[in-house]
Amino acid sequence: MMGRTKKSRRSYSAGEWGRNRVRVFPDPKTGIYQIEWRENGRRLSRSLKHRDWARAKRQADEVAAGLAVHEPAGKAEAEPEPLTLGTLFDIYGEEVTPTKGEKTQRSDRVATAMFLRFFGRDRRPETLSQRDWDRFIRARRVGRVGPSGRPVSDRTIEWDLTFLLAVLNWAARSKDERGRLLLDRNPLKGLRKPKEKNPTRVVLSEEEYLALLRVSRQVGWRFHVALVLAHETGHRIGAIRHLRWSDIDFEAGVVRWRAKHEKTGYEHWTPVTAEAIAALEEARRISNGTADAPVLPAPRDALRCLGRMSAHRMWGRAETLAGLEPKRQRGWHSLRRKFASDLMDQPLKVLCELGGWKDSQTVLTCYQRADEGQLRKALENRRRPRT
Repeated sequence: MMGRTKKSRRSYSAGEWGRNRVRVFPDPKTGIYQIEWRENGRRLSRSLKHRDWARAKRQADEVAAGLAVHEPAGKAEAEPEPLTLGTLFDIYGEEVTPTKGEKTQRSDRVATAMFLRFFGRDRRPETLSQRDWDRFIRARRVGRVGPSGRPVSDRTIEWDLTFLLAVLNWAARSKDERGRLLLDRNPLKGLRKPKEKNPTRVVLSEEEYLALLRVSRQVGWRFHVALVLAHETGHRIGAIRHLRWSDIDFEAGVVRWRAKHEKTGYEHWTPVTAEAIAALEEARRISNGTADAPVLPAPRDALRCLGRMSAHRMWGRAETLAGLEPKRQRGWHSLRRKFASDLMDQPLKVLCELGGWKDSQTVLTCYQRADEGQLRKALENRRRPRT
């Protein structure tokens, strides 16, 4: 009778102690699975040459049941099994995804599950083609695939396919334990992603901001401080939520934006306005924040930063209190677009430094929008030929 099987996050053991006990576990440095057993009182081990957790457990069960034998030392290794999409996404999820920001990690996991359901875990990545590409786009547009089950815009599909291409490009540059590329090439390289013809990029108006500001303290002091900081600094709400008191230099009037909370991935300091300083001083008086405590603590845990969904719910409540009709894409990010548009008359380099943009083209394409007043002013200042 086979002994009980023990499962844990670090290893998997099968068989009976003193008889046919076998253990598989990942190498702490490489993540490659190792198999360990005892033979004539000696503890032996060898590499399984892969990172497929399900396959490693299956091999442990087979060895313990006597269905497989251990390879003697010095014997040539068998050819590894062909790479599947399931294995490729697992490796990417273990080695690359953890290096990304918290929000991007969640997006990676959701996209991974979606693609594996659509293409299948056992699909060979090199067999993907234009037909699969087009089939996914059609299914995603009508909601036959995806976590929500609803139709999505071309912009969302573009993001999905960008992630898929990133995984395949990474595989075409990365080698296995024998020094061979995981993929000889990206089979989908060069295919055109769908583009949103008229993307919705709402810029919060001055009147809307003032309406939200008037009711901000009714929502709560956290919302008031976050709203003012978003308006005065132009930074993303994710970076604002993760600010800590050690990031604030009241004397110099500057704020540090940490790399791990910035989409651009680089740390920088920016000066802030008197309005932002006043909001921060109000937060410090209320929260009694010291040292490395969050500027905007979670309501139920003062040691944790305000959550993403909490910030989202506060925005919705503020819109209701301000009497603003709900508008798609009018959220925290519309304040970032307002910041870029308000400072349109400043040098682009200065604006990028203040708002934390790395690519000036992104500012011009996605964030700045001239209003009627700016257009009329430009016409009035137009040089006229002498008559």
